[in-house]
Amino acid sequence: MELTERQQKIVEIVKKDGPITGEQIAEKLDLTRATLRPDLAILTMANILEARPRVGYFYSGKTSGQVVADRLKKLKVGDVKSVPIVVNENCSVYDAIVTMFIEDVGTLIVVGDGGKLEGVISRKDFLKNTLGGQDIHKLPVGVIMTRMPNVVCAYPEDSVWLAARRLLNHEVDCLPVVRPIQGEADDHYEVIGRFTKTNIAQLFVELGEE
Repeated sequence: MELTERQQKIVEIVKKDGPITGEQIAEKLDLTRATLRPDLAILTMANILEARPRVGYFYSGKTSGQVVADRLKKLKVGDVKSVPIVVNENCSVYDAIVTMFIEDVGTLIVVGDGGKLEGVISRKDFLKNTLGGQDIHKLPVGVIMTRMPNVVCAYPEDSVWLAARRLLNHEVDCLPVVRPIQGEADDHYEVIGRFTKTNIAQLFVELGEE
């Protein structure tokens, strides 16, 4: 976040003399309290300053990077997830490839009855198997997909930061967002969304615009 010259002066005053009231800050800058109100609001919303009733403003000590990190840890996967792009495990590799290009995604989530997560399949999987000379019109995706329980997932209550770490650590482009199916075994999950690198990029654009 780029501060104006006046906002920078306000931050320096609060660093030096805080906690300090808005009236005292205005007096030091030879301005009215009303003139400073928008600047103080911006600095407070950006978490650069904090305000306490009957106490005044004080410096939070957070850099803009720390502010973004805090937001990413507070935001939940359930708040930013996308609609899942799914195929049935009996779907042919050919039809799955067509679905992937029509939907413009890099990973398909493979489900069984009732939306139960069975596996995932990526462009790399398709490329590896189509080069092998197999009949992709007859080969089902269930044969070549990464199957549960070897699929890395995210949960709606996970932080965006944690999910992003999983993407990087496991070198994948997409995490199925799931919730446990009641009454089923531990590795039985219903697919309710997807979390991708695109979600992260969109989120950073939105944070920048804010």
